Amino acid sequence: MTANNQRQPAGPLSERSPSGMTGFSLIADPPMSLPRFIALIPAAGIGSRMGSPMPKQYAPLAGKPMIQHVMQTFSDSPLIDAIYLVVSAADGYIDALPAMPRTRILRCGGATRQASVTNGLLAMAHDVDSDDWILVHDAARPGISHELIEKLISFVKDDPVGGLLALPVVDTLKRSDAHAHADHTVPREHLWAAQTPQMFRHAPLLSALQSSEAITDEASAFERLGLKPRLVEGSPRNFKVTLPEDMLLAELHLKGNA
Repeated sequence: MTANNQRQPAGPLSERSPSGMTGFSLIADPPMSLPRFIALIPAAGIGSRMGSPMPKQYAPLAGKPMIQHVMQTFSDSPLIDAIYLVVSAADGYIDALPAMPRTRILRCGGATRQASVTNGLLAMAHDVDSDDWILVHDAARPGISHELIEKLISFVKDDPVGGLLALPVVDTLKRSDAHAHADHTVPREHLWAAQTPQMFRHAPLLSALQSSEAITDEASAFERLGLKPRLVEGSPRNFKVTLPEDMLLAELHLKGNA
């Protein structure tokens, strides 16, 4: 695959919010021109479970802040036309990171992932087309690779809804009662653990998020509307850093020792 060079990278951001976004079909018609592939990285969280004085996305990992690994991977990918990083308005760390090609910082992060992604989509709306593909990726998944990005795009770019990286569940799952005793075993057949990126066209994604409440990922917004995003098998290395002990495993993966 090679990057789509038929359109210029996103132009200067406008602070105005777009209007009339709710009339788009959530299943895309064939585009009039080749869509671009744009990364959107929500990074406004505080990472409270890490027990760190700084947000976990800025924690040092293999010689650089965790989020820098993520940004570098997308920036180096020949398939990605632009990268938008959504941080909180009070973020005091992002300016210390080196500038990267085709990367824009949006200081419009919200209290939740859903709010941050929605705000980011609104902020970029004047610079993208409604059928451009948006790859939403967690800032705390530094194990993303060029191969995974290419695999996701290859499998999803012709899907009418969109899709996401995920892993089939291999562990035996137990549902507990209110006192942490095993109540019953949950059949793992057809169960997948969601990862990111999650890839959907700009206008349908914005519309789906604006019509949903209290969701934890973008695919959920489409599922609530009766649509079925495609599942593309990801990789164990693309796990989300959540607890302090996850940092060592992430560093081993990044150094090629895991």
